Amino acid sequence: MQEVPPLYNRGLESERKCDAFFAKMEKSGLALSYNDVRLKTGYSEVLPGDVDVRTRFSRNVSLNIPIVSAPMDTVTEADMAIALAKIGGLGIIHKGLSPEKQFSVVERVKRDLSAFIIDPVCVRADQRVAEVLEMAEKKGYKFLSFPVLDEFGKLIGIVTSGRFEFCPDNSMKISEIMFGEIVSAPCGTTVGQAYEIMMQKRIKILPILSEQKEFKGIYTLSDARRIVKGHSPDYNLSADGTLRVGAAIGVGDDARQRMELLAKAKVDVVAIDTAHGDSRAVIDTVKYCKNHYPQIDVVAGNISEAESAKRLAEAGVDGIKVGQGPGSICTTRIIAGIGCPQVTAVYNCAKALRGSGVPVCADGGIEYSGDITIALSAGADNVMLGKLLSGTTESPGEIIYRHDKKQVKVYRGMGSLGAMVEFTEEWVHWEL
Repeated sequence: MQEVPPLYNRGLESERKCDAFFAKMEKSGLALSYNDVRLKTGYSEVLPGDVDVRTRFSRNVSLNIPIVSAPMDTVTEADMAIALAKIGGLGIIHKGLSPEKQFSVVERVKRDLSAFIIDPVCVRADQRVAEVLEMAEKKGYKFLSFPVLDEFGKLIGIVTSGRFEFCPDNSMKISEIMFGEIVSAPCGTTVGQAYEIMMQKRIKILPILSEQKEFKGIYTLSDARRIVKGHSPDYNLSADGTLRVGAAIGVGDDARQRMELLAKAKVDVVAIDTAHGDSRAVIDTVKYCKNHYPQIDVVAGNISEAESAKRLAEAGVDGIKVGQGPGSICTTRIIAGIGCPQVTAVYNCAKALRGSGVPVCADGGIEYSGDITIALSAGADNVMLGKLLSGTTESPGEIIYRHDKKQVKVYRGMGSLGAMVEFTEEWVHWEL
C-alpha cells in the first residue's frame, strides 16, 4: 500500500469544525453552493512554497496536484491529458469517441514520453512558406520544424525554424528552403541512441526509416533530451514510467467493449460517466470491471447523496465523482429537477466515506480558483474541471474567430443536443 498523500490527513480538529458548521447549516435547512461559502483565515507558519497538495483520484492513482479534466469532447483528448499529466494532474478521455478512437487517444498519451512520434505534423514540398506559417499560427504550434513529404508521401527533406526565420520571401516553396540531405536512423533506434545522433549531427529532428526506406516517424531533440536527462518531478507517472491517463466508459455493453481495448492501452483508471451513479447498471458495471480487470482502478458517478456514496463503496469502487447539476452548462437540475448544492453534496459524501480509503472528486461548478479550495475544505480529494480548461490551447474545442478578430473556443455539455447528435452519427458509422 502506498503512503497516504497529505490531503487525506486533514486532522480530527479540522473535521470536527467542518462537522459543526454543516450540522448548523442542516439545522437551519440550508444546503450550500460555492458562492455561499467563504473560508476564514487563521494564524499560520506555512509559506505557499511549503504546501504539499499531493492527493489521489482513486485508490491507486495518485495526483501531484488535485486537478482532473472532465471527460468532455471540448475539454479532454490527448493534448489535454498529456499537458495535465506533465504538471501533476490527470486527464479523462471522453467517451464520445468510438472505442477504437478512444483506445488510440489513450495510447498516444501513454507513448508520449517515448519521444518517438509516429504521426508527426508534416508539410508538403509544394506548399508555400506563408501557407505553413499561417497553419502553424492558426493551430497554435510551438514548433516550426517539420518533415517534408512529396506528393506520394515520401520523405524528401526537413525544414526547421531557422530556415523559416531566414527565408527572404514567404511566397517561396518549402522545397526551396528545406534541408535536402536527410540524417535518418533505422527502425529499432532507442531514444538514447537517437539523442546521441542528434547531438553529434546537431539536428533537432531525426526521421526513422524502415529497411524499405518508408517513413515511420521522428525523434525530436527536446523530447529525447528530457528523457535521457530525466523527467520533471512534477510529472504524474505510472509505475512503468508512462504518463497517467484515464478514460470514461458507459455501462453494460459499452463498458465491456471499451474495457477490452483500454486494458490493452494500459489505461490507469476508468470513470463510469453517468448522470445518476447510484443505479443497478452502474453497480453491475463496477463489479464487472473489478472482476475482469482488477489492475485498472474504477471511479463511478455522479452522485450527490451520502447513502449513494456508501453503496458505491460497498460495490468496490476505487473513487467516486460527486456532482449532479452544478456544472456551468449542465441542465440536469433544470430538466430533471434533481441535485444538491455542490458544497453540501461534497461534504455529505466525503463524510460518509471517511476511513474507507475511497477518494472523492468534486465534479462541476468550479467557476474560480477559490472554489477549488472550498471543495477541498469540504472534504473533496480532488476537483474535476471543464469550463476553466475549455479555453486553453490543449482543449480540442473548435476555434471561432469573432468579428473583433478575437479567438474563442466552443464549449458544450456532453448532454447537449449538438454532442448527442454528433456522437450518435459517429457510433452509427462505427457500427456499420
